[in-house]
Amino acid sequence: MNIELFRIINDAGKEFEVLNPAMVFIANNAIYLLAAAVLVYLFSRKPGNRLMVVSGLAALLLAEMAGKIAAMFYSNYQPFATLADVNQLIDMEVNNSFPSDHTIIFFTMAVTFWLFKRKHTYLWILLAVMVGFSRIWAGVHYPADIAVGAMLGSAFAYLSYVMIPKVKFMNKNNLAGKEM
Repeated sequence: MNIELFRIINDAGKEFEVLNPAMVFIANNAIYLLAAAVLVYLFSRKPGNRLMVVSGLAALLLAEMAGKIAAMFYSNYQPFATLADVNQLIDMEVNNSFPSDHTIIFFTMAVTFWLFKRKHTYLWILLAVMVGFSRIWAGVHYPADIAVGAMLGSAFAYLSYVMIPKVKFMNKNNLAGKEM
């Protein structure tokens, strides 16, 4: 099923070639938009934004570590390295594609933004889904790589959302820049 779903999405790039530049742009460059948003939130003066960023970055660190551990137990090369007739739109070296780091990063931060803000942050979730989808479209990940990355990112975002505010030096007043 993983390969069949990959073929459906990746083959769409052959049929709808006009979308390929947008998919490559999203797959490669949306990460810079996310980084800029994290910096804006980090340095904004709105209460809770620093706590949100700290929570998201802690979750990201844990999710990436979990992803690296998962990769030690399950390894597969990118679709373009193992399957014939893949519509490969992004040049990259062959390595383990499981789980998708881009998807871990996006889902961790997008879910963190949603948990803390819940206002207009569904757009970050949509962008995270688009990043994952575009990585399949571009031929560099299987759907399972994306699904596991999304699950890891989301789970650690929630765990961090619950745990980080309970840490004494991470209280909202300290991270909001207020004097105690």
